[in-house]
Amino acid sequence: MKRTSIAMAALAMLAANAAHAQSNVQIYGLLDTGVDYASDAAPNGHGMTRVSSGGMNTSRWGLRGSEDLGGGLKAVFNLEGGILMDTGGIDGALFRRQAYAGLEGSLGRIVLGRSFTSVYDTVIRFDPMGFAPFYSWATTGNATGPSKYGMTTGFDNMVKYAGSTGNFKYGASYGFGEQTSGSRDGAKLAVAGSWETEGLSLMATAEQVNGSTLPATGRRDTTRVFHLGGTYSAGPVKFYLSGRRYAQESGKAAKDNINADVKANTYWTGVAYKPVPNVTLTGAVYYMDVRNVAANTDADPLMFVARYRYALSKRTDLYATVAYAKARHGQLVGLSRDDAGFDERQHGAIVGIQHRF
Repeated sequence: MKRTSIAMAALAMLAANAAHAQSNVQIYGLLDTGVDYASDAAPNGHGMTRVSSGGMNTSRWGLRGSEDLGGGLKAVFNLEGGILMDTGGIDGALFRRQAYAGLEGSLGRIVLGRSFTSVYDTVIRFDPMGFAPFYSWATTGNATGPSKYGMTTGFDNMVKYAGSTGNFKYGASYGFGEQTSGSRDGAKLAVAGSWETEGLSLMATAEQVNGSTLPATGRRDTTRVFHLGGTYSAGPVKFYLSGRRYAQESGKAAKDNINADVKANTYWTGVAYKPVPNVTLTGAVYYMDVRNVAANTDADPLMFVARYRYALSKRTDLYATVAYAKARHGQLVGLSRDDAGFDERQHGAIVGIQHRF
């Protein structure tokens, strides 16, 4: 019995070593926290200073891995959740950021579950601030407006494909609506492509998100978002220029009633400069041209951002960012996509540290 137990233990160790040789699992994360100040952060006009999570990037942790299936094919998976560094809490559901499994081979990668869309994967590379929670309107607008006029960062119930051919990268994401009223109700589609060569990158994307059919009109809310953009690098300097067209057609109104539509165009530009390898200076401007609203209610907000980033190592950075936003016609504006402002102007700053593991 003793020899049998020893033999079984040896076989188990050999099997574990063989499995380890064929597959891998990685624990990873990004921890980003700082102290920020925002003016006009309350109805009384007072400012607020606080410890915040996610100055340059949203804090997160995750598990990802792959298994070699042979013939150039491998199985892949990813589980990723957000972290609130100021409280230690969970930012949304446990694995709200990503939860998928799939296959990857010479023809590309296809996964099922919850993940970022093909549009998000593409556009994030064309934002000088990298979709920073403090401060970027490339993902979506400021939290104060009646609509954020942005794109959808992730889909539930998704099938996602990504591939590349030479200098071209392309992808498509489809989120099933899973409604008994029909396959188009609640369905989401995102397609994106980019072309990159030495110094120059270009991108184009399209997204459509359907609501549910309304019995009164037989129509559904439909949101469509399109992006065009590019970057150009010349030595230590990189230039950014992109735009988004956002339009939401209401299912509550008759089809010819264009006044029921919500429309806005968002533009952003910026430059990143590396005077020395471990320092990056970034400046950016974001502008939203709000359309199809009542007279003198178009806020048309504008935001200026400047950031200093110092790399202590390959994994750890210190940063300081300042921003200023203003709106027209006495409308409210906020620097953050998450926190509303209470005046037609707001300024703020954040200093923080980011570590990757």
